[in-house]
Amino acid sequence: MFNPTRRAGAALGLAGVLWAGAPGPTRAGEATPAGERWIPLFNGRDLTGWKVKITGFPLGENYRDTFRVEDGVLRVAYDRYARFDGRFGHLFYEQPFSHYRLRVEYRFVGEQTPGGPGWAWRNSGLMVHSQAPESLRLDQEFPVSIEVQLLGGDGRTERPTANLCTPGTHVVLGGKLHTPHCTHSRSKTFHGDQWVTVEVEVRGDARLRHFVNGELVLEYEQPQLDPGDADARRLLEQRGGDKRLRAGYIALQAESHPVEFRKVELLPLEP
Repeated sequence: MFNPTRRAGAALGLAGVLWAGAPGPTRAGEATPAGERWIPLFNGRDLTGWKVKITGFPLGENYRDTFRVEDGVLRVAYDRYARFDGRFGHLFYEQPFSHYRLRVEYRFVGEQTPGGPGWAWRNSGLMVHSQAPESLRLDQEFPVSIEVQLLGGDGRTERPTANLCTPGTHVVLGGKLHTPHCTHSRSKTFHGDQWVTVEVEVRGDARLRHFVNGELVLEYEQPQLDPGDADARRLLEQRGGDKRLRAGYIALQAESHPVEFRKVELLPLEP
């Protein structure tokens, strides 16, 4: 039987799979030129292979069943909450990666949980190059990582998706160190509850590119730790001062608005 966990392991470090990658996304299940296929990280049945971390709770405690699988869809749900109360959550895949393409299909549904911050309305994210879930502080709200921010439209104004946010990190954009916390992509706005496909190409500490429905919307280089951030400084000490992010964990975000993921796939790339 096809074992996605074992196959995914080949993507870590220098054990990437040879692929003469095309410039745009590949359809799910479609063979690449080297004969490789997209690996489903989400099995459509349960949270096997994933670890839950919610602010204020130990790793593995899925507070009020925030992350769940129903009808083949991975859901971030708040129907068992009275109020959000700052319970930011992240669902981490169990192992790190370095060179790969990550693809998800997502949509926002329903209403925001009472008590959720205004900026978190129809807001979620994909964390890449993240610190290990075991290394988060109990009350830490966001992992040190590169965030591919997912946003939904309000039916009126422009609100692009697949933006860049940088909790505890910086990148190089346009040849210069880029320090703003969030940066808009060139994507279209997606209103309502429609499904959107976002893909991220991660090339170790060299280059990252964001795609929305097959269109390149943002690219940048040299992801690195921000020495001005307390959590990043702690990681820097452990790494002997090495700032560059060459690998890390993948996580799906829970920020108070219900969101669904019907596909989470990974394609290993050659280092």
